[in-house]
Amino acid sequence: MRHGAIRSGQELVSAAQAQELAELQAREELIQRLGVPTAPDDLMDQFADHLAEATGMLYGFVNLFLDEQTFIGLHNPPQDSGHLILGRTMSRDHGWCPAVVKRKKALPLPDVHASPRFSGNFVVDAVGIRSYFGAPLIHEESGITLGTVCTIDPEARPRTDARRLLDVVKAGGTEVLHALTSGAAAR
Repeated sequence: MRHGAIRSGQELVSAAQAQELAELQAREELIQRLGVPTAPDDLMDQFADHLAEATGMLYGFVNLFLDEQTFIGLHNPPQDSGHLILGRTMSRDHGWCPAVVKRKKALPLPDVHASPRFSGNFVVDAVGIRSYFGAPLIHEESGITLGTVCTIDPEARPRTDARRLLDVVKAGGTEVLHALTSGAAAR
């Protein structure tokens, strides 16, 4: 067996992969224990609508990190807008939310192309996104990150507006986390 590798069933996984699997299991157990919805939820859709409207962006999300990123709250542009209508799931490797979950800190990207680390991304290429603002949903008692709230848009935003937009998203995340952990969602 390689140094730093762990056997999971018949599969050999790295220590980092084992840590990620343990985090996913803990997150799923907490979500189940709290009764957090894992399917589209009307209240979470309203939160996503509010995030998009308050930031002036085309898309808003309440995102749980399960086997896939699962958008229990989703705001898309109007069907006839000419913009891509997104579905309710995405790979855990795509977009910028994986970075938010990993670092447990909000991420403002007023222009994703201003940062080479975040510029090359499936969402940039597939959806044509230029700006992203996201905040983690961290369960206070356990420290487990359930997912994120975020907004994205095909237009870059001025750096002078980045703080305001990030503050809107972070405040929305606080409201979403309260609703999720108080059982207000899925009722």
